Amino acid sequence: MTKDILSDDTQTRAEMQATGIDRRNLLKMTGAGIAALGSISLFDSTTAKAQDMSNGASNFYTSDRVTLQKVTFKTQDRTTVAGNLFVPKDLDRAAKHPTIIVGHPMGAVKEQSANLYATKMAEQGFVAMSIDLPFWGESEGQPRNLVSPEAYAEAFSAGVDFLGTQAFVDRGNIGAIGVCGSGSFVISAAKIDPRIKAVATVSMYDMGAAFRDALNKSQTVEQRKAFIATAAEQRWAEADGADPHYIGGTTLALTAETDPIQREFYDFYRTPRGEFTPAGVSRETTTKPSLSSSTRFMNFYPFNDIETISPRPMLFISGDQAHSKEFSQDAYNRASEPKELVWIKGAGHVDLYDRVDLIPFEKLKGFFDRHLA
Repeated sequence: MTKDILSDDTQTRAEMQATGIDRRNLLKMTGAGIAALGSISLFDSTTAKAQDMSNGASNFYTSDRVTLQKVTFKTQDRTTVAGNLFVPKDLDRAAKHPTIIVGHPMGAVKEQSANLYATKMAEQGFVAMSIDLPFWGESEGQPRNLVSPEAYAEAFSAGVDFLGTQAFVDRGNIGAIGVCGSGSFVISAAKIDPRIKAVATVSMYDMGAAFRDALNKSQTVEQRKAFIATAAEQRWAEADGADPHYIGGTTLALTAETDPIQREFYDFYRTPRGEFTPAGVSRETTTKPSLSSSTRFMNFYPFNDIETISPRPMLFISGDQAHSKEFSQDAYNRASEPKELVWIKGAGHVDLYDRVDLIPFEKLKGFFDRHLA
């Protein structure tokens, strides 16, 4: 169980007790899900120059072999999703090419991890596009930081729509990579969108299980119900005119009591290695989903019917030291062939966000070379 993940939350203990649940119980029952949410950050040149490159970290990696184009496209709900399209400079635009959509960790944005993966795949000859999930980053959606797993999954299918209209994209060979929470969102999308021909996940979180059960199923049903009741009270507050309340994410400061999972996220999200606060966003809320919407994850079961994705292939990649590895193992166990589970020796969860010496890009290249013909 994680410890005081909400230590820098603006809501006081008294306020939490007033809604029937104290802070520590809230943390106990939502530990894994809240810790997983990370923080929002965007890229700028100042951050890039200052980033921590130790241990192979290269979140803000760029390549002179790849062109980057900002794009936007509409979902079926007519909301706008923002993306970055990466194309090899030597690409023959008169031909059609296999293409990959990349989703960022939950609570992050495309400039964190997703751009890195898309750039590296473009270097290896693929067209690749990173996207911001709705309600995050440059994508539309109000209020900000809303939890909406259905909208997140739709963003991947809308990305397929967009890519399939590009003259140099082979619409019959579009795949997807989901990092952290996006791994569960892309699985959700692929179950009902056979146009996603191959799926790879990295350091995947099942965001539904994380909020329902916490890591290693350490959360009780009563604790879950208490959190749901707290979120319901917040809905009343917002109906009466209160501002959204935000929970979880990455702590703003380390203390002697900060748990190891929070320290892992802090090293990525709250240091020059990956931190950036976009214009118009408060650093205090960039890491956090809204409390009142977070219960939507309780109804999110991305691995149910995962076997129906077959015969489309699935690749699950996780660090063998990752606190989240149970989710990749669970998905692999439930999926039908063809499937593969790859353990990266010595790697933790966040290591595979940006440590290029650990991320198996050659494995990803081989997977998509085989299955996006």
